[in-house]
Amino acid sequence: MIRPILIATCLLTATPVCAQDAADRTTQASAADIKAEVAAMMADMKPGQTFMWRSLLTTGQQTAGLEIWKAPGRPAIHTAEAEYVTVVQGTGTLVTGGTMVNPKLVREGFVDGDVIQGGTTRTLKPGDFVLIPAGVPHWFGIPGEPLVLLGIKVPVQAAH
Repeated sequence: MIRPILIATCLLTATPVCAQDAADRTTQASAADIKAEVAAMMADMKPGQTFMWRSLLTTGQQTAGLEIWKAPGRPAIHTAEAEYVTVVQGTGTLVTGGTMVNPKLVREGFVDGDVIQGGTTRTLKPGDFVLIPAGVPHWFGIPGEPLVLLGIKVPVQAAH
């Protein structure tokens, strides 16, 4: 008799894992959504504008954004964020690593400079996926047609 009461007490006082209230904040952008957003961004770019960024999906502090590059920008370092990038359309080059020449703190967590010396050059084409760790200098080269990227920046967790 004690055993069934003990089992019943355990079952009633345990918190079931599947009963936890975890809201599903999953968001999605279809291929058609991405294509339409890229077209809208291209139409919104002013003459002479060489770069545009727009949020595509947001969940709390997490954001996936589209970037359109019509010309190379300045080399950059994201000091506290890793950057995941997928090439959506266009081609280009990516230089990573090496040494940033004349680094300047633009805002907290973001440094730019004049050029990267001694970096590794990679060719980019649609479908390519790149992870740029936090603190790594990087630069996108644009040879002609616009380079469209889907980028996600992920904050680096401090070591415990």
